[in-house]
Amino acid sequence: MFREILRQAWDALRRNKVRSLLSMLGIVWGIVAVTILLAYGSSFRGVLVYSFEAFGRGAVVAWPGTTSEQAGGERAGKIVRFEKEDLEAVQQEVPVIRQACRETVRFLGISHDAGFANTPIRGVCPEYGEMRNENPSDGRWITPEDILERRRVAFLGARLREKLFGGHPAVGETLQISGLRFTVIGSMDRKFQDSNYFRSDDESAFIPYSTAGDIWDTRYASVIVFVPIAPRFEKQAMDQVRATIAKRQRFSPTDKRAIQMFGREEFRPIIDGITIGLEALLLFIGALTLGIGGVGVMNIMLVSVDERIREIGLRRALGARRGHIRMQFLAEALVMTLLGGAMGILLAEGLAAGIGTLAFLGPAYEDTSGKVDIHLNISLATVALSTIILIFVGVLSGLAPAIRASRLHPVEALRYE
Repeated sequence: MFREILRQAWDALRRNKVRSLLSMLGIVWGIVAVTILLAYGSSFRGVLVYSFEAFGRGAVVAWPGTTSEQAGGERAGKIVRFEKEDLEAVQQEVPVIRQACRETVRFLGISHDAGFANTPIRGVCPEYGEMRNENPSDGRWITPEDILERRRVAFLGARLREKLFGGHPAVGETLQISGLRFTVIGSMDRKFQDSNYFRSDDESAFIPYSTAGDIWDTRYASVIVFVPIAPRFEKQAMDQVRATIAKRQRFSPTDKRAIQMFGREEFRPIIDGITIGLEALLLFIGALTLGIGGVGVMNIMLVSVDERIREIGLRRALGARRGHIRMQFLAEALVMTLLGGAMGILLAEGLAAGIGTLAFLGPAYEDTSGKVDIHLNISLATVALSTIILIFVGVLSGLAPAIRASRLHPVEALRYE
């Protein structure tokens, strides 16, 4: 039964090839718009989320400040400094913390042969690499043994490696920091993070915290970096870390000027709002364009009903029910939209392959790799969503003509001239 309805629908479309083709062009253009816009929105979201999480998923940075409230007999204006005991207290007394690390930073000269840079030298712990996404592309990251043995080893950011070594391998080479010789144990690829502190990780050198003590006084850390056990515990972790250090250093646990913190999760709703809002807007624009093509199909189908009134009357007189007539015209509309949709998706694939990459954050990072640019990749999810919208438009386009055709009275239809 259904196969026969589809065959009749196909025969009806073949009788008016030019008109059917012109009607399908609107669908073709509409599905191209939907598919390309969905691919653009998906890639846009992916790039923003990638650059947002490159800083370190869940990482919170705490800076020491100056107290602004009187507490425990201490006057306001006391300078807060992070000591080893503060970190130990946080690790022992804050159960919602998964990892924590002190970081000490100085801007110093670093050189290799003719290459030289004045850049942040960061003394860190082994856990810091996981917390801040310092992933080696060559060599390795700092280990606990490097800390215990105070090894003079360095891990380099991508841009710093390029300044010092050009395109040559850096691992195993020797460089100098404040006159001391360090061995390069690893380096990373470009890190496209949307925020940083002190300076970009790409331009930094990372050394063991214990080894930093050979160059400068590391009793007081520049910052403390920690990661909650889950993103939803970020605010709770911040409050507990502040309260733990406040108890030891005798200042108010509610004094946010004493310790200033920067967490990522409080900004995630903003990123999600921007990206999801843009995807929804692009989907609406594409669906509206496809809807306009659907209106064209509806008009053609209404004309087809007027042209085939006697045929409809004859079928009704021979026993066809209203449901059969509705199904036939709905099938014609769906066949037309699905054919146009198939051609549109193929055209969208060709356009996406031809366009390839669109500049987005690459120029801002002076990067030509395309990692943070828009890639128009037509995924299966994009095709599936486009198909769902297409079927919905096809049904709506054929519904009014189908209802009109099914409501025709057989006798009046047979008399129609």
